Amino acid sequence: MKELRVIHDWIRKSRRTFHTISRVSSLPDPTFICEGRTMVSFSSNNYLGLAHSPRLIAAAHKGLDQYGVGNCESRLLGGDMDIYRDLEAKLAKLKDKETALLFATGYLTNLGILSSLTNSATVARVYGLHSRTRYRHAYFSDECNHVSIREGIRMSGALKVTYRHCDMDDLARKLKKNDATSKIIVSDAVFSMDGDIAPLPDLLRLADDHDAMVYIDDAHGTGVLGETGAGTSEMFNVKSPRLISMGTLSKAYGAIGGFIATEKYIADILRFTCSAYGYTSTLPPDQALAVSEAMSIVQEEPERRRRLWENQRYFVARMEGLGLKLVSKQSCIVPVLIGDEARCEKCARLLEDNGFHVDSIAFPAVKIGTARLRFNMNANHTREQIDRLLDILDRQIKNDWK
Repeated sequence: MKELRVIHDWIRKSRRTFHTISRVSSLPDPTFICEGRTMVSFSSNNYLGLAHSPRLIAAAHKGLDQYGVGNCESRLLGGDMDIYRDLEAKLAKLKDKETALLFATGYLTNLGILSSLTNSATVARVYGLHSRTRYRHAYFSDECNHVSIREGIRMSGALKVTYRHCDMDDLARKLKKNDATSKIIVSDAVFSMDGDIAPLPDLLRLADDHDAMVYIDDAHGTGVLGETGAGTSEMFNVKSPRLISMGTLSKAYGAIGGFIATEKYIADILRFTCSAYGYTSTLPPDQALAVSEAMSIVQEEPERRRRLWENQRYFVARMEGLGLKLVSKQSCIVPVLIGDEARCEKCARLLEDNGFHVDSIAFPAVKIGTARLRFNMNANHTREQIDRLLDILDRQIKNDWK
C-alpha cells in the first residue's frame, strides 16, 4: 500500500527505528554467532542459560521420539495428552495454586485469558443461565503494562481504567470511584521496559478492599525471583485466592509457551470459554517435556540464580560508578535512560560494532523522549564480558554523551 510506504520512509528518515541486528546462526548463551562473528548478548531472556542445557535438549529429544513434533489438535478434542496435564500440575504447585492452564505462547495467554474472563457469562446463557444480577466488568491496568495485556483487555470489550505506573494511591481512587460489579486489577510483575517490580502485596490489599481480582503477568519473574525461583508471589511471600498468576516458559525456562495458575473453578470455566485454549493447538510435546526438565533444574541448581544476581549487582554497581541514569535496578532487566532516540540508536550500533548486542528501546515501546538501552543480565555472563562492555560505554560517555 502506498500509505504504508510513505509511513515507512518517513519513520526511517526521521528516527531510524527499523534497524535490527544482522541474521544470527546460533542462540545466545550469552555468546552467539552473527554472520561469522562471535558476539555477546545483553538482550536475551534466557536468564539462566537453560536453552542450551544438555538436560533440556535430552528431554526435548525424548518428546520428539515418543510424540513427534506436534499434537495437531485442540486439547478440548483429542489433543489433551498426559504430558500437558503433568506440566500443569507442576506449574500449579510452583505457584501454590489449585491448577494451571497451558497455552502455546505467553502473548497468546494474555490475549486469550483477558479477553475471556469478562465474557464467560455469554456462553453460560446459551445453556440457560439467566442471572438476576447484571454484571458490569472493569479492568484496572497499569499504564506500563505489556502490549499483550492491553490487547487482551481491548478484545474483551470491557471497560478499561488505566492507573499511573505503580501508583497505588491513583489505583485506590479509581477503584473506589468505579461502580463495576466485577473489578480486575492487571499488572506486569516485572515491567519489561523499565525493569521495576510491581508492589504485589499492595495490589492484593486493594483487591481485598474493593472485592477485586488481581491478574499478574510474571513473565520475567518466574524462574528468577523468590527463594526457589517461583516468582514474584514467592519473593513477597503472598498468597490469595484473588490472584491469577500468569507466566511464560520462553524466558528463564528457555523453551516456549505460557500459562496461568489459578483456582480450579476459574480454570474449569476458561477451558470452555477461552478461544485461545480451546480453538488451537498448544505447545509441542517436546517443549512440554523440556519445560518440565527446566523447572527441575531451577530447583536442583540454585547456583544459576545466584550467578545471575551476582552479575546483576556487579553490573549495577559499575554502571552507577559511570554516572549513568538507571531506570531501575530491582530486577535482571537494567535499562539505562538515554532520552534522545537517535542517540540511543547510535549507542546500540556502537556496541554492536564492538561485539555486543543490546536492545535500543524507543517509541512506541516507551514514551517519546525516554529512549533507553535495555540490558538483560544472564547467569553465564563473565566478569570480563561485563567489564569490556562497560569500558566501551565509559569511553563513549567521555567522547559523546557529555
